Amino acid sequence: MSVDLTVHLDAVPERAVEAIRGARRALIATHENPDADTIGAALAVGHLVAHHGGRAALVCSDPIPPLYAFLPGVERFRTDPDERQAYDLLVVCDCGTLERIGPVRDRHRSLFDRLPRLVIDHHLSNDGSGAGDWIDPAAAATCEMVTLLAARLGVPLDAADGALATALMAGIVMDTATFAHPNATPRTLAVSAALVAAGAPLSDISRRLYRTKPDAQLRLFGRVLDRLETALDGKIIWSTILEADLAATGADPAHSEGLVDLLAQSERAEIAIIFKETGGATRISVRTKAGGVDATALTGRFGGGGHVRAAGATIALPVTEARPVVLAEAERLIVTTAR
Repeated sequence: MSVDLTVHLDAVPERAVEAIRGARRALIATHENPDADTIGAALAVGHLVAHHGGRAALVCSDPIPPLYAFLPGVERFRTDPDERQAYDLLVVCDCGTLERIGPVRDRHRSLFDRLPRLVIDHHLSNDGSGAGDWIDPAAAATCEMVTLLAARLGVPLDAADGALATALMAGIVMDTATFAHPNATPRTLAVSAALVAAGAPLSDISRRLYRTKPDAQLRLFGRVLDRLETALDGKIIWSTILEADLAATGADPAHSEGLVDLLAQSERAEIAIIFKETGGATRISVRTKAGGVDATALTGRFGGGGHVRAAGATIALPVTEARPVVLAEAERLIVTTAR
């Protein structure tokens, strides 16, 4: 049984279709600190390029976390492109800004800047200023967009022995928390139904991403949750991940994934924040309740972005200095929104 996505295909711009169809050697980039949506979208775009006779190289500034080892083809990612190759297209997946690509772009600035570029992204904060940008904030995940792109290109969703559908489903599961977030729309569900019909193992993907954690990650969660604090009569809940926590628990940075979503389950809190110590800087992850503060309004104050209910930023201050500034801004936004 197949699911007809024809009614949704007008959302795909012709320039995106032509770019993928014409690419002979594409360079496909994810954002740093990769998650399932950027990884899945990049893998899927690679399959689309290959289906039309091209070749694709996949790059990510950071090593792919072990959590995503189940995705077919994930071993293809490299931290640097081969500059000797004659790339003819750069595809940037799930990056709210080009800076989100991370250090690999800085190391190969000339290459990244000279290539024709197709940006596929769903972040509300993306200004979409590039001629080849395809930005759709209505999409729950960049993988939702790439699924529609595959359909426009006539690529069967069960291509590559199911690897295409698996990669795309992983991104949607991650960014919707298995359809629990309010960003899951009727189109998201239709796209997901088409992927399941094509063989995507939805239950297994959901289990791997949300219900399977190594012991080191559980120890990290316990340590960080034990020091959670609140402000503004419980309307803000927050905690901090220190580099010492990783060392003490044997966890790695990727194991912090999901902590902010646990804090966001607070019955009273309108804003949940995780502060993550990263050298001399601080990474913040923010979640907000429906009808309340726009998460991008908070993170945008510090040069970040994301979605209305989930956003992040990196602040060039140590965590002890960044924390009071961010909490003060969070309080201000809550008071302003309530007026």
